[in-house]
Amino acid sequence: MQSEARNSASNDGKLTQQTKADIALAFEEAVADTLKIKCRRALEQQHCKTLVIAGGVGANKRLRKVLAEMVEQQGGDLFFPRFEFCTDNGAMIALAGCYRLMAGQTQSLAIDARARWSMQDLKAV
Repeated sequence: MQSEARNSASNDGKLTQQTKADIALAFEEAVADTLKIKCRRALEQQHCKTLVIAGGVGANKRLRKVLAEMVEQQGGDLFFPRFEFCTDNGAMIALAGCYRLMAGQTQSLAIDARARWSMQDLKAV
């Protein structure tokens, strides 16, 4: 996708509206398919039948459709908030951090950033 966008842009320096729409659709489908695969694996590995999607990504209609089809095939349940509650959860995370700071809970600023994080490495909640 990235190569196609770069090649289209370098041909004449401009992308047509149709090309932009095609790139956006291809990106949306790629993300939805990737999240479907990852959610299916998570459900299987954790032996779960219920999937909850929250945050801004939950507002994407294509993702809702793809995940609903996948969960139905798995015989499970899928829950999304109403669209008006599908917003970026950055404010919620910041507030949770503020409460922890006010309670004296602090951590080192050194972090182990990982682009990929295996489900096996996650601690149970």
